[in-house]
Amino acid sequence: MAVKSTRLLIVSLMLGLALAVLGTTPPRPAPADAPQDEFSAERAMVDVERIARAPHPSGSAEHAALRGYLMQRLSELGLTVRIQQGAFPPDARSELNRRNGKSEEHVPLTNVLGLLRGTESNLPAAALMAHYDSVPGSPAAGDDGAGVASILETLRALSLDRERKRDVLVILTDGEESGLLGARMFFAQAQEARRIGAIINLETRGGGGKANLFQTSALNGDVARLWASTAPHPAGTSLATFIYSILPNDTDLTVALPHGYPAWNFAFIGRPGLYHSPLATAPNLDRGSLQQMGEQTLGLARALAKTTDLPRRAPDIVFFDAFGLFAIHYAPGWGWAMLAVAFLGYGALVMRRPDLPEMFVGSARMLALLALTGGLLWAFNMVSGADGPVNYYDRLAAIPRLQAIALCGTAAVSVLLLGSRPESVAGEVGLVLPVWLAAAAFQAFAPTAAYVLTVPLLLSGVVALMRATGAGSGLGVAAVAVAGLVTGYALLLGYSLMQAVGTGLPMVCILPLMMVMPVLVPLRAPLSQGLMKGLSMTLLVLAVGVALWVRWDTPAASIAAYEQVPAPGG
Repeated sequence: MAVKSTRLLIVSLMLGLALAVLGTTPPRPAPADAPQDEFSAERAMVDVERIARAPHPSGSAEHAALRGYLMQRLSELGLTVRIQQGAFPPDARSELNRRNGKSEEHVPLTNVLGLLRGTESNLPAAALMAHYDSVPGSPAAGDDGAGVASILETLRALSLDRERKRDVLVILTDGEESGLLGARMFFAQAQEARRIGAIINLETRGGGGKANLFQTSALNGDVARLWASTAPHPAGTSLATFIYSILPNDTDLTVALPHGYPAWNFAFIGRPGLYHSPLATAPNLDRGSLQQMGEQTLGLARALAKTTDLPRRAPDIVFFDAFGLFAIHYAPGWGWAMLAVAFLGYGALVMRRPDLPEMFVGSARMLALLALTGGLLWAFNMVSGADGPVNYYDRLAAIPRLQAIALCGTAAVSVLLLGSRPESVAGEVGLVLPVWLAAAAFQAFAPTAAYVLTVPLLLSGVVALMRATGAGSGLGVAAVAVAGLVTGYALLLGYSLMQAVGTGLPMVCILPLMMVMPVLVPLRAPLSQGLMKGLSMTLLVLAVGVALWVRWDTPAASIAAYEQVPAPGG
C-alpha cells in the first residue's frame, strides 16, 4: 500500500505541476499572416515597437511625437479623431518635474479620442481605453504600450466587420502615471463620456504573464458571462476582482466606474521587474501576454459592437478560468451545496470508525501547519530584507526568488507536520475540518471568492464518499485526478498571489496550502522520522539561502530610473 500510495502521490504532483504550467502560460502569439478578422500579437508588435522606441512621459517631445503617430494610426483605421486638451495641476506638475529632473512651468494634458462609426450610432458606444504616457526613463512597452497596441489591432479587426452596429469609442489618456489625470479630465468634461454604454480598460504591471480580467463593474453577473462566452483563452477570476476591490490600487477605470457602465479591466503582471523599468522594451515584452490581452479585448468589443442589448446589472457570480482552456461560472449560492457534499462525504467516511480524540489531534495538526507556515513565511520575508527600507521596484524584481522561498518554506512545514499518515481515518477527517470551517466563513462573507476552497472540498468530499461506500477500481483514478486538478490550481493560485502581493504578504500562501491538504493527505505514504527531518531541513536551508541572496544582492538593473535605491542588506 505504501508503494502504491507513493506512486499515486507522484503522479498527482506531476499532473498538478503540468496543469500549473499550462495555467500560467499565455497562448502562443498569432503570426502576422493570421486571418484578418483575428487578433495577431505579431501585427500588434509593430505598434509596440514604435510606442516603446523611447521613454515618453507627459509633456515631453517624444510624447508629442507619439501622440501624432497614434492620431495618424487611428485615422488610417477609419476613425474620426480629435484631442482633448488641458494642463497638469501644480502638484502633479511638481512631481513630474521631480521625476524628470526638470522645472517646467506648464505641462500640457492631452487625451486622444477616436470614433469608429457603426450602422446604428444612436446606440450607446462601446469604449476602449488605455493610457499612452510613460513614466520618465521607461520605454513602457508593457505599461501601457501593450494596452494601446492591443486597441489598435482590435480596431483593425473591427473595422472589417460589416455587422458592427454600435460605435466604438477610443480613449487614449494622458497623465495616468501622474494620478489618472487624463481619465479625470475626460469623464468630467468630454461630451463623449455621456455616449458610453460599456467600457474596456487595458493596463499592465510588468512585461508578461497571463492577461487577467481582474476588475469588473459592480453587479457583474452579465458582465462576467459575456467575457466567459467571448474569450478564446480566458484568464480571470472573481477572487481577483474581490481582492482588487479591497486594495488601494487605481487605474483609469477607477474614474469610469462611478458612472455605472458595464466594465472590464484587463492586465498582466508577470515579469514584474519590468514595471516602470528602463528595460521595458519591445523585445522584452511577452508576445503571448499581448496575444491574450488583445484577443479577449477583441472578443468582448466585437460582441458589444454587434448587439443592441448591453449587459445589465445582475447579481455577482463566481467565475474563474480552468487553466486558460475555458471559463467556469455559477451563482455564489452553489458554494453552500458544495460544502454540503463535502460534509456528507467526510461525515460518511468518519462514521465508519468515529474517534473524537483523533479528530481533535488532526484538527490541531492542521491549525499548527497553517500558523507555523504563516509565521515562517513572514520570518523569511524579514530575512530577505523586508525588515528595513526597501525599494518597491527592487522587491518586484525579486518576486521569482520570493516565490521560491514561499514554496520551500511551505513544503518544509508540510513534510515536517504531516509527513506521516494519521493513525486513523478520523485523524484525516480532523485535518480537513478547519479547512471546511474556513471555507464556510469564506462562503458567508465573500461568496464570489470562496470557490478556491469550496470547489476543492467538493471534489475531495466526493472521493471521501467513494471511500466510505467501498468504491472499487475507480477510486484510485478519481483520487489522482482530483489531487492533480486541485494541486495544479493551488500552484497556479500561489504563483499568482505571490506576483500580486507576495512582496509584503507572502503569508497568503496558506490559502493554496489549505486547498491541497484534503486531496494530498490520503495519498501520501508514511515517511521515516529521519527522512522527514532531513527533507524539511534541506528545504528550510534552501529558503534561508535564497532569502539572504535577496537581502544582500545588488539592486536590480530594472529599477525605475527616478527611484533611489537603499544599500544592499538594508
